[in-house]
Amino acid sequence: MKDLGILKYFLGIEVLRSQHGIFIRKRKYILDLLAEIVMVECKPAETPMFPNQKIYMQDDAKLMDKRKYQRIVEKLIYLAHTRPDIANAVGVVSQFMHQPQVHHMDAVMKIIRYLKKLASHRVLFTKNGY
Repeated sequence: MKDLGILKYFLGIEVLRSQHGIFIRKRKYILDLLAEIVMVECKPAETPMFPNQKIYMQDDAKLMDKRKYQRIVEKLIYLAHTRPDIANAVGVVSQFMHQPQVHHMDAVMKIIRYLKKLASHRVLFTKNGY
């Protein structure tokens, strides 16, 4: 084994230490996702999903590229582990991975636009006095 020093970045998670505890965030992961799907310059969204939005399978709706949709949603699922604010919206869009339609992708893009606004959001694990 080799001691690599204090953990700073691992599996897309940035680890920041302070006197209050440890912060984790996925800012770089989000920025890489935005660059991959060419949305770095997109307009940020206020919420990950419209309130009371119902997403369902529509008859005769145009289908989306299944692989692209699945790849993006899989990345969002990974992000949801440290971003509880998007967990519900990601759960909704992940239900359509077998046959995504264009309006499903629109919902995914809304989540991504929301992530752009709060890319630096972080989760704090506080010290408990031991």
